[in-house]
Amino acid sequence: MMDDLRELYQEVILDHGKNPRNFRHPDDANREAKGENPMCGDRFMVYLTLKDGVVDDVAFQGRGCAISTASASMMTELVHGKTAAEAEKLFHAFHELCTQDEPDIPEGVDDETMEKLMVMSGVRQFPVRVKCATLAWHAMNAALHGEAAASSDQY
Repeated sequence: MMDDLRELYQEVILDHGKNPRNFRHPDDANREAKGENPMCGDRFMVYLTLKDGVVDDVAFQGRGCAISTASASMMTELVHGKTAAEAEKLFHAFHELCTQDEPDIPEGVDDETMEKLMVMSGVRQFPVRVKCATLAWHAMNAALHGEAAASSDQY
C-alpha cells in the first residue's frame, strides 16, 4: 500500500514538474517576489494578483528541479482564490508538512488541500530537498507581504 501511495505521489510530482500549471507572467500582477536557492540553482519569480484581499491570480516563472517546479505549480493551484490570510495559513501548513515529523497544521486548512500537499511530504526525509520544495512558497509569502524577495535563510 505504501509503495502504491509513494508511486502515486511520484507521478503527481513528475506531472507537475513536466507540465507546470500557471507558468507565466500575468499582465495584471500587483505583487511579485523572487525566490532563489543558491545551493542547487533553483530560481523562481512568483506573481500575485491581489484584489480585495483575495488571490485572484497566481503564477510563476523561472527554472528549477522537478521538485521545486512541481511544488510551485501545485502552490499556484492551491492558493488561487484564497484570501491573503488563507494563503498565509497554507504557507505555514506546507512548511510544517515539509519540516516536521508531526506537523502542527494551522486551523482552517481543509482536509482536501492537506491531502494534495501530502504529495510533497516525502521531502522531509531529504533536508536538501526541503529548500527545493518550499522555495516558491517562501516567494509567494514574501509577495503577500509586499517584499521583493524571499531570503534564502528562511527555507
